[in-house]
Parts: sequence; structure tokens; C-alpha cells
Amino acid sequence: MEVISATYLKSSAEQAQCPVADRPEYAFIGRSNVGKSSLINMLCNKKGLAKTSAAPGKTQLINHFEVITGVRNKVGHMEKSSWFLVDLPGYGYAKVSQKQRKNWSAMIEKYILKRKNLVNMFVLIDSRHEPQPIDIEFINQLGEWRVPFALVFTKADKNKPAATVRNVDAFLNGLKESWEELPVHFVTSAIDKRGRGAVLDYIAALNGQLQ
Repeated sequence: MEVISATYLKSSAEQAQCPVADRPEYAFIGRSNVGKSSLINMLCNKKGLAKTSAAPGKTQLINHFEVITGVRNKVGHMEKSSWFLVDLPGYGYAKVSQKQRKNWSAMIEKYILKRKNLVNMFVLIDSRHEPQPIDIEFINQLGEWRVPFALVFTKADKNKPAATVRNVDAFLNGLKESWEELPVHFVTSAIDKRGRGAVLDYIAALNGQLQ
């Protein structure tokens, strides 16, 4: 799948303010400072599309982007499709008040449960670290809500390959305690674009199932 264009649409303080749910939607979420904005920019091949910051908790709203992609058919013609990419506020540490964190949590929960065109959540996990309870808890919550999701392990370039494999395996093994079937997962790097094609192909496959 080729990304033809990616455009910022709007930021919403609640689910009811989001754009009309008229096309497939894919949301990205993870702990603060997991590299979410960098990953989105890498996937869309557009620097500065999602705003990056050294300060955790920068994303505070539901940010919608329109992505137009193309897949070449058997005769070489480009078949285009349009879908929404959503950048959600991170969970976990952020230098904000307890009340603000609760407001973010309520906003995210309402979005996930009520957004009718949400096809899949991409939950980002920092591959540099051992499994974190807050990530496991969020994933288990998605399971209780029966929300489809995939895991995206980020910042693989920051590790030695063996360390990345060890941390990814440890995380997946941790999930086996409460999951009979493990979710789809990807190992990525915003620096060397590792995993970009695999994530985009997965979205293309999901879009194809909706047709």
C-alpha cells in the first residue's frame, strides 16, 4: 500500500465532536513518550504531520488525519481509498493534574466505545523496556470491551537486536497469562522505517475486508 497524501483534519475534545464517521478509522495510543507522533509521521511519510515533543503528555485531544492510500491491482492500476488515522492522548505519566488525567481517560474510553467506524486500535509499546503493568492493564481492558487491536513495538533502533527480541518476547509471554490467542504485533522504528510496510499492509488488508 502506498501513501498518496496525509492531511490534518481537526482536534476534538470529545467523541461527539469528531468528524463524520464515513470511512474506516484506525487509532494509535500508548504510554506518554512511546514515540507515537514519530511513528505516525513515519507511516504517513510526512515529517511534522503529528507534532512531536520531548515533553510527555503533549497530545491532549483526539486528533484526526485523513490518509489517502493506493494499492495497485493485477493490471497495475492504482485503486485509491480514504481512511482516518487518529492520534489519541497517551496514558500513564504526564505532568498534568489528577483531574486532567481522569478527563483524558474518560474521553478516550468514550471515543473507543462509541466511535462506530473504529476498525482497529494500534497500541504502542516501547521496545526498550521490560513489560509495564500499565500497558498490560490497558490491553486487558480492550479485551473486556471486545475492541480489535494490534501491538506496535516502537524504538527498535534504540536497542541491540537481542534486547528488542527479549523485551518483545517477555511482553507477549506476559499476555499469555490472560490471553488464549496473542494479538498481531509489529516491531518498528521511526528512524530506519522498520515495520512501516507491514503496518500499512495490515491496514490495507483490514480495509479490504470492509469492501
